[in-house]
Amino acid sequence: MPRSIYQVDSSGTRRREKEFAFTPASDRQSQLTMLVIRLWTPIAAPPERVFDLARSIDAHQDSAERTQERSIGGVTKGLIGLGEEVTWEARHFGIKQRLTVRITRFERPARFQDVMVSGAFKSMKHDHEFVPQPPGTLMVDRFEFESPFGIVGRTVDRIFLAGYLRRFLVRRNRVLKELAESEKWKRYLA
Repeated sequence: MPRSIYQVDSSGTRRREKEFAFTPASDRQSQLTMLVIRLWTPIAAPPERVFDLARSIDAHQDSAERTQERSIGGVTKGLIGLGEEVTWEARHFGIKQRLTVRITRFERPARFQDVMVSGAFKSMKHDHEFVPQPPGTLMVDRFEFESPFGIVGRTVDRIFLAGYLRRFLVRRNRVLKELAESEKWKRYLA
């Protein structure tokens, strides 16, 4: 069920926004195929810390323990940066899968973007934004994806996959919030 929230953009402008589990992408051509998951997570920690935790390979692995996610190629430890890639291996739906992403946009500590290079999706793009706001940071995720297999893939996306991915991202964000708001962040960034 949608709920009204306020979002603060990078210029500091506050605007009313509706949160949906997923919404069609704005690009007209992909409107019928691409889905977008949007999440807003308030974190009581400085944007620099939250930004670096979000790009930490080690913190990501710990936040995705449930799917046994681990980095097996590219950057496998520490912090990933612009132009770098990581290959993740994880178990989803009982099947071992691999996903390689590249950091295609990087503006520390405001935002970064990772885009799928290879993997199970037809396409995937994840925008991470970090907006300073009292008492710390609003972490904004925009996860855009499309499955292969035409109408069958689109049906699976809407009925099942969007909810699964949203729950995965919410769990990940809870872990990042817990790390950033405690002394645990020092294990990853010190």
